[in-house]
Amino acid sequence: MGEDTDATPTLNHRGFLPDHNYVTEADIISTVEFNHTGELLATGDKGGRVVIFQREPESKTEPFSQGEYNVYSTFQSHEPEFDYLKSLEIEEKINKIRWLPQQNAAHFLLSTNDKTIKLWKVSERDKRPEGYNLKDEEGRIKDISTVTSLQVPVLKPMDLMVEVSPRRVFANAHTYHVNSISVNSDYETYMSADDLRINLWHLDITDRSFNIVDIKPANMEDLTEVITAAEFHPHHCNLFVYSSSKGTLRLCDMRESALCDKHSKLFEEPEDPSARSFFSEIISSVSDVKFSHSGRYLLTRDYLTAKVWDLNMESKPLETYQVHDYLRSKLCSLYENDCIFDKFECAWNGSDSVIMTGAYNNFFRMFDRNTKRDVTLEASRESSKPRAVLKPRRVCAAGGKRRKDDISVDSLDFTKKILHTAWHPTENIIAIAATNNLYIFQDKLNSEMH
Repeated sequence: MGEDTDATPTLNHRGFLPDHNYVTEADIISTVEFNHTGELLATGDKGGRVVIFQREPESKTEPFSQGEYNVYSTFQSHEPEFDYLKSLEIEEKINKIRWLPQQNAAHFLLSTNDKTIKLWKVSERDKRPEGYNLKDEEGRIKDISTVTSLQVPVLKPMDLMVEVSPRRVFANAHTYHVNSISVNSDYETYMSADDLRINLWHLDITDRSFNIVDIKPANMEDLTEVITAAEFHPHHCNLFVYSSSKGTLRLCDMRESALCDKHSKLFEEPEDPSARSFFSEIISSVSDVKFSHSGRYLLTRDYLTAKVWDLNMESKPLETYQVHDYLRSKLCSLYENDCIFDKFECAWNGSDSVIMTGAYNNFFRMFDRNTKRDVTLEASRESSKPRAVLKPRRVCAAGGKRRKDDISVDSLDFTKKILHTAWHPTENIIAIAATNNLYIFQDKLNSEMH
């Protein structure tokens, strides 16, 4: 995956664009998540809606149709609420979606806004019972005196219906805004994290949770950091990690104590005193943390870099990737327009060999950990034709030498930002949320990214 064209992965591309050209706040996508098989993809938006896409089965007549995702179901997950005690509006925006591993024909997912987590069941119905003895065709109860014979009800085929029903509502456990949910590898529990606390829930119990991390100081004036993200280890149900606004990662072991205020490991990179500036603390805040599929590494994203940490090395990251280093000269204006507080997510590919994260101008970046090559790609309406080949993009710093097709850092559009990305668990299929558009790219020709 280099900057040169022939080393670039060829990503075939499908865009899901709204019917209208104007962008409403409610349409902005706020989370993207594949399920464990990659057959389903869920997005949540600021309007509280969840849209589920299903992958089409492979067709012998249309070889390119496999991998295309079509809308499977849409439902309203959260509504705006009002906290009368605190006189606060609670937004309906979906902060995170997490799928539960499939254990029967139905699918289950968790969705959360700032305060309330909900468990949803997604199931299909393609048959309906007919021939009731005590009900007529419309479902009304018959007069028993008119029933003169008994019949056996039968199941008749019907058009496929996808039913989404709420199964559990986990509420009233967070004082601050929920930023993360993570399903444990025991498939029985999950955790939810807000700015100062992390709670552990049982999926079957809604009226109580266990507080496993609490960093709230006795006096809020002493507050120096907040929790920014949290995730369970993919294989060890006792381990989880959480990141902070100070740029640190804490690995905790639930076997050590019920309240994990004392971490098992602290991952922190010493700051270079010569590089310290007014913005150092803001840009070092970790906006996302993800365990690798193997469970050996951690991927983090801060404002300017993506880092890979080895669980066995706490002193510094194993690898550091510059996502958009050309923005260092722009930090002042990015602070003034609040962009410096944007929270970018990051993702691993299925074999943990490539990482992906978003940037501005609808760009997203990929870094190959083995070859150390990287590429900048763009999600745009111009290239939203099926089977279009994505061309690498290049940004040059202000005053730097420009090549043909280079984009100057001064002409970047900071309103177009790719904050939310997801990678298929086993294949080279990625989902990119660009404001209110969802793009799905698929590598058709080579597997260089894998």
